[in-house]
Amino acid sequence: MEKYQIVIKGIVRFEDRYLIVQRWYDDRIEDPYQWEFIDGRIDFGEAPDRAVVRLIREQTGLETLIDRIAYTWSYMVGDVHHIGISYECMALSDDVVLSEELHDHRFITKEEFENYITNRKMLDDIERAFDI
Repeated sequence: MEKYQIVIKGIVRFEDRYLIVQRWYDDRIEDPYQWEFIDGRIDFGEAPDRAVVRLIREQTGLETLIDRIAYTWSYMVGDVHHIGISYECMALSDDVVLSEELHDHRFITKEEFENYITNRKMLDDIERAFDI
């Protein structure tokens, strides 16, 4: 039986800066806090566009509008194929209220992505999507 999981990423922009959040993963790894964009899973029966707006609101308190699909990606974990859709979204304000699962946040320029995000595959996707 084929198993799929759809993952959504929200790349939130306010004016000329992008929101990154710091999430705790595991004390057993070298860098337990990692910078990334908002992400999460789609609820069963939920449209991807609605999911990204919901996830951003739940994790940051921000209201957003979708600008475009920035890029897609996929990876395997065991026998589950994860398929990802990254949306670039415009925030209506920069008044962030983080959910308990997030540790910190910053608004940075796209040229600063490499200073924070350590996942090389994600950086390659971002560079293609944003012509960096």
